[in-house]
Amino acid sequence: MRATKFTALAAATVFAISLTACGSDSGDSSGDTGAAAPMPTTAATSMAPSMGTDMVNFGPGCAAVPADPANAGSFEAMGKVPVATAASGNPLLSTLVTAVKKAGLVDSLNSADGITVFAPTNDAFAEIPKTDLDKVLADKKTLTSVLTYHVVPGKLAPADLAGTHTTLQGEQVTVTGSGENFMVGGAASVVCGNVQTANANVYIIDSVLMPKS
Repeated sequence: MRATKFTALAAATVFAISLTACGSDSGDSSGDTGAAAPMPTTAATSMAPSMGTDMVNFGPGCAAVPADPANAGSFEAMGKVPVATAASGNPLLSTLVTAVKKAGLVDSLNSADGITVFAPTNDAFAEIPKTDLDKVLADKKTLTSVLTYHVVPGKLAPADLAGTHTTLQGEQVTVTGSGENFMVGGAASVVCGNVQTANANVYIIDSVLMPKS
């Protein structure tokens, strides 16, 4: 995502964005109402990564994931816990984790029953001017809109990833490509794909996606 697009998003925060907060973590109990697609609500349980017929993970960004299985950010460790918990141990995703906490989405993401998450890296957030990022982080409705635009119902394997998907934010996002090369929303490349967590497939991307509204 480009800075100019995100500046426009920050400016739009003066309008009321009709969107659900999809639950809250223990640090924020406030709830917004609106038209976003509901988060699947079955509680996730710890389990090993799903191996299936598709490759387990792929992409140059996977090299930054800790190799030690005892590390909370390793592929093996992430596969045993729900997605928000898994992201908190991944060194590529600390800014995303901060945003999820500020939006009050930790519990909702962790309890969702089968989702796909397009997870922007720290470097992706760093492309956004700090003043613009701070404004969005401080506005829960806008932040929730942005974050839920990165989540799609269902655990999409690489073979099923290409196509147009309706996000939990309510708008659609299109994924193009195949094999180990995918683009999300026409701007973000998948840098580490098909990362398994107990309740989600995660595709780590190099840009922050922006909904149209």
